[in-house]
Amino acid sequence: RDFNERCVQCSEVNWGLTDGGRFYCRTCHNVTERSRDVVNTEVTCNARIQTISKGSRNRGKSEEGWEWYVCEGFQLILKKQAEALEALGVCPQMKDEILCNFWRRYLQKSQQAYCDRPASEAVRALSVCDSSTDMDSEPDRPSLLHLLSLSESDGDLQTDCSFASSSGKVSECTSVCSGSVDGRLYLMKNQKETLRMSMPMTLSFCYMALLWLREPMTLSDLLRFVVEGHIPYLNVYQDFPEKMKLYGLDLRIFCVESWPVYEEVYSKMIELAAFLDLPRFPDITESCFLHPDMLCMKYLMEVNLPDELHNWTCRVVKKIGFGEVDFLTFTPGNKSTRKVKYDVLAAAIIVVVLKLLFLLDDHYEWLLSGFAAERNKNNKEGGPYFEFKEWYKVIKCSLDVEQKKLDEERAKYLWRCEKPLFYSVKKKSKVLRRRQMVVNLQNQFCKLSGSVQPAERPNPSSFQLSWSEENTDGTCFHGHSLKGILQQKNGVLTTINPDYWLCTIRLCREKLCGHLAHYKEVDFPQSYHFVLRLFSFLLRIQPSYIHEEVCVIEHKLFNKKLSKKPK
Repeated sequence: RDFNERCVQCSEVNWGLTDGGRFYCRTCHNVTERSRDVVNTEVTCNARIQTISKGSRNRGKSEEGWEWYVCEGFQLILKKQAEALEALGVCPQMKDEILCNFWRRYLQKSQQAYCDRPASEAVRALSVCDSSTDMDSEPDRPSLLHLLSLSESDGDLQTDCSFASSSGKVSECTSVCSGSVDGRLYLMKNQKETLRMSMPMTLSFCYMALLWLREPMTLSDLLRFVVEGHIPYLNVYQDFPEKMKLYGLDLRIFCVESWPVYEEVYSKMIELAAFLDLPRFPDITESCFLHPDMLCMKYLMEVNLPDELHNWTCRVVKKIGFGEVDFLTFTPGNKSTRKVKYDVLAAAIIVVVLKLLFLLDDHYEWLLSGFAAERNKNNKEGGPYFEFKEWYKVIKCSLDVEQKKLDEERAKYLWRCEKPLFYSVKKKSKVLRRRQMVVNLQNQFCKLSGSVQPAERPNPSSFQLSWSEENTDGTCFHGHSLKGILQQKNGVLTTINPDYWLCTIRLCREKLCGHLAHYKEVDFPQSYHFVLRLFSFLLRIQPSYIHEEVCVIEHKLFNKKLSKKPK
């Protein structure tokens, strides 16, 4: 109140006090070099001491950060992801019983906890540095390694560098280019003997726990919930405690500027399960959601295909033996067994059935549609015959709308964290002012351009496309009949057309290639490509992955005919 000078920038008299005791303008946020008058009554009651200073240059108590390690940051992320999955309806025992045990086993296998101190030179040097540094105790700092589990029977941890028991100021051995103690050491490239933790691996941990519990959530569902914001992954580090200083090399570890990729998360899960020496997972039986018969039913409903197609998908699954428990159950480390991607497998089975019934050669399916349309004109009893052409029109219109919406959302996504990062109290006010200025400018530009505010996050759902049989506009094909394209032969329904074209005659066996088949859109009919594009949108994967699975199923289905030697 006694400081009446005008601000040199805005000429206003509207002063406030910073934490360091200096004056700042509440209007333009300009900080002066002047500090307030201090009245000291401890020496003498009549003496008034007036000081003009720049404040203390030493770091105050509020600027101190916790000494934390990279594995603690990943543990906080796993905890938040598990809690988000529980909120979506996953079994409550996932976090404390399954995921927590997987994480402990990983810490032990990677020699980060629950083990004797490793003999590596880098960690030994870090330990010596840690032991030679004076540490001030701070009882308010929680033990982050106990945040994942809610049980009290964790026991004492034997960890290198005492990263769970040390607390207080950031020691001098902390890397100057990272907020964590071992950020620089963590990114060293000579750690080939261990499976180094990464952000995609957090999703691998979650999917591995879901698979162990046989939860009704596929990997494509998990990644879609991540993109929709229901599961923390992008900018999740903004929820770290304020005293866990994050900067420099830490951002290379925890900052994500790309969407999670199906193949990367899945391959990391396979490596992780083998690295942890996990036993055979619980059996995938016919009653499990991950069984092909169950998943095919779900995807048939979602892509608006007739219910009668489910009988054909079940026949294909039984014929090729892909419904057997030993084939579907995941056995880590067993290289002789084929690793199953349950959602991709179900989508590929539906594609094979569509090829069996409609051929998908850009000619036969349209011919069948013409026959079905003529029969529907004269059909007065029973359900309508399925017309591939009408289904194509309805699905293409809906798919184009949803694909455009997805592309726009991804293009508009702001990768920058909403919560600004600052590394000291001295810079906090400056960073917050800049962030507020950016937000204000964005709001002003939105008003001037007339752009629509982003919609609220949609509620999580297992279905991206929904169709109701109550609609009278003919857009639901669930109850349509396949009688127009089937015939009775020896008491069994078979297709009218006996022909079938293979995607590839031979599967690629080159180890360096890594793929059993290759896909180029120009080499295949447009109807086939449209069906692949439909399922690639639902699963958020490339069409080539579904095409590769289709080729495997075809060679399994027509194995006897392909193995015959030509005369």
